[in-house]
Amino acid sequence: MRKLTYGMNLTLDGYISAPGDDIGWSTPSDELFQWWLDQERVISLFLYGRRLWETMSAHWPTGDQQPGATPAQIEFARNWRDTPKVVFSSTIDKVDWNTRLVTGDAIAEITRLKAEDGGPMRVGGATLAGAVMRAGLIDEYEIVTHPVLVGGGTPFFTSLESWVNLDLVETRTLPGGVVVTRYETRR
Repeated sequence: MRKLTYGMNLTLDGYISAPGDDIGWSTPSDELFQWWLDQERVISLFLYGRRLWETMSAHWPTGDQQPGATPAQIEFARNWRDTPKVVFSSTIDKVDWNTRLVTGDAIAEITRLKAEDGGPMRVGGATLAGAVMRAGLIDEYEIVTHPVLVGGGTPFFTSLESWVNLDLVETRTLPGGVVVTRYETRR
């Protein structure tokens, strides 16, 4: 069975974006960017909702060609292009960059993918991740908390029908007061 991880940058008050989808508060230090790159390198399949797919695909296909791109950003762009991706959306009809589009039942497809042999998967996008969380499919949470309060926006966590018990597996403080915590779902 494949491992499924959900992780994103979020504010201290629990949002992955401020009102208006503003993520200007989340500019990563070189060390944080490298941490994310290290996490992404082990992922064998990215699972995206439409909005995160649109954000990622607007920048990373050519992120290694941007003026001033750091070595980590160059490697991130190459890794992003090379890693297979699945986008779940009923409103777009075309994807590219080593990506497959699924317009049907996301939970059924993710359950099927998780049951296969293969490397780890990462789910991204608040709406998709919320549905996956409610279905009990997430094995690990990577929470990268930035020391900022935005007061509203898109929350990292969703409403749940029952508790999910977690075990802390890592805590790390990075420059700028960013705190990385990783939790595994207790099964």
